[in-house]
Amino acid sequence: MLRFISHHLHLIKSGLSAILVFAVSAGAEAPLDFENTIRPLIERYCVDCHDAELTKGDLNIDRFASHNQVLDAIAVWQRMAKVITSGEMPPKKKKKRPSSEERRLLTNWIGGLNVNNEDCNRIASEESVAWYSGDVMSRRLNRTEYENTIHHLLGIELNLADRFPTDGAGGEGFDNMGGALYLSAIQMEKYLGTADLCIETALPADEQGNVQEDHARLMVARPSDTLSKQDAARQVIRGFTYRAWRKPPPEESLAGLLALADKALARGDGYDAAIKLAMKAALVSPHFLFLAEPHPPEAGNYALGGSELASRLSYFLWASMPDDELLAAAAEGKLADPNEIQIQVKRMLQDPKAEAFGRLFGGQWLGISQLGETKKPDATLFPEYSQALADTMQAEVYTVFNTIVREDRSLLELLASDYVFVNEDLAAIYGIEGIEGPALQRVQVADASRGGVLGMAAVLTSTSHSLRTSPVLRGMWVMERLLGEHVPPPPPGVPPLPEDGKSVEGLTFRQQLEVHRDKPECAGCHSKMDPLGFGLENFDPIGRWRSTHDALPIDASGVLPSGEKFNGPEELKTILVKQKGKFARNLSKKMLGYALGRSLNRYDTCVINESVEALKANEYRPSALISTIVLSYPFRHRYSSGQS
Repeated sequence: MLRFISHHLHLIKSGLSAILVFAVSAGAEAPLDFENTIRPLIERYCVDCHDAELTKGDLNIDRFASHNQVLDAIAVWQRMAKVITSGEMPPKKKKKRPSSEERRLLTNWIGGLNVNNEDCNRIASEESVAWYSGDVMSRRLNRTEYENTIHHLLGIELNLADRFPTDGAGGEGFDNMGGALYLSAIQMEKYLGTADLCIETALPADEQGNVQEDHARLMVARPSDTLSKQDAARQVIRGFTYRAWRKPPPEESLAGLLALADKALARGDGYDAAIKLAMKAALVSPHFLFLAEPHPPEAGNYALGGSELASRLSYFLWASMPDDELLAAAAEGKLADPNEIQIQVKRMLQDPKAEAFGRLFGGQWLGISQLGETKKPDATLFPEYSQALADTMQAEVYTVFNTIVREDRSLLELLASDYVFVNEDLAAIYGIEGIEGPALQRVQVADASRGGVLGMAAVLTSTSHSLRTSPVLRGMWVMERLLGEHVPPPPPGVPPLPEDGKSVEGLTFRQQLEVHRDKPECAGCHSKMDPLGFGLENFDPIGRWRSTHDALPIDASGVLPSGEKFNGPEELKTILVKQKGKFARNLSKKMLGYALGRSLNRYDTCVINESVEALKANEYRPSALISTIVLSYPFRHRYSSGQS
């Protein structure tokens, strides 16, 4: 079997993304010249703080000497536009600050950096790999996808994910990024042992080595007077590999499995034992372990075949294999029709397997997946907290996300809603009476502070320290997770705050933090993060409401750099809902990266723009976003560099 595995590992090929050309959109006016018009403004107002030597905020603008260099780092310039528009940069203390006309000129120029329309239906080629990570076409199943696939293939419940090392996150922050899913010798050894466990669990044998009749779903044929062992084995193994490999099995690979079964029969193994040996080999084949896509012999962009597109759909929405209906649609060529894709997606989102979408995409996007593992409140201060409560906290987030998707409700309900999902224990944390039992129940709430992710205990606990809340972490979470704003790491040498958050010399924790952030190099980020975090300060480290801390009143008011004022989470939510455009763009970017299983690059801007427009035009319903992604050119196509 090892020879069989080794023979097939060379079939795994990863593709690269496609080169596109970005240009400045002419619009109604001729494009401005970067070298002679924009660069002088940057030198006048920005370079003294953001050159190679000083690099405040981890940003070196001085390195951009040409228009093409700007296009290669368009995301950097888009972030610059945000702080220029808001008036945060250059800092108000600077004597030289751009005029309103100069600000408008800069932001309009950055806003004009876009993709040519004719380039939207292309993907990056290997020539662009020097700038971007490209499209990883053949990637390994991560450990959760592996467990889900085994479950739906064999119909067994085994905790398989914990048998494998944790998969590292990459790209847009998800653990299904192809560039981070390596295959080591240790993992291959574990796959061998796990394949044996899975087949023996799914097909237990009696003392004679025969599989019981109630496993006919897998053992679809047996030798008889009219059917030879070899022909029966071919039927069983072909059907099994078709489902396991998520496509018609290549004849060469199928022949290798059949030869393995023949050798087992020749040495005296029974029919069932020979079949199980071939099945185990199928589960360690690259065709199973990888989402492998064909490598056309000539360079260029190619539409994905039905089987490959079916797998992209199923691992996007289910984190598991396609079911029989989706495989049949692929085999019949129906997935070449965008209408059929939408029909399948609508069906798939109503299937219980779509629970994985909220758990894997929603949980990682919102940063709550590690709750109870690396994130734990102090057991002495918070005896109410337990692993069971942590699981329930996470389950609320997943359930809210999946409810919005399944019922096609507005995604803005993630920011503000009038309902929560709680069981008896979580209801006690939220101060809701009358809830009994361990099952989550949907409850309408009159308190506008609680509905939406900002009032969810999973988020509030994940963004706290073990002994106290963290306005900095909570503010950064809002900026990065919800609004997609980049927060640079803190400068070195910044002294820590008290671990327990207690008052010092009569100063509240908030006042201590204001002193702490007094350094000019810290003020820029803290002026944006801290007000957001303090708006959630009424929630303690496990999400309970409080009015005081350490015998001092909570001050949950804040003023944003834009001048907007608020007091408490309800008013903060109102401000965030007004920024629904930022929220929609960030969510579109994250979901596209998750769907493609790779890092995004500037060439994906078209899909992101189209997704935002689709959300705006359809009341921010998830169906609009998901449809735009699955019908997009990069989702339905791949690039081939050609075979040597």
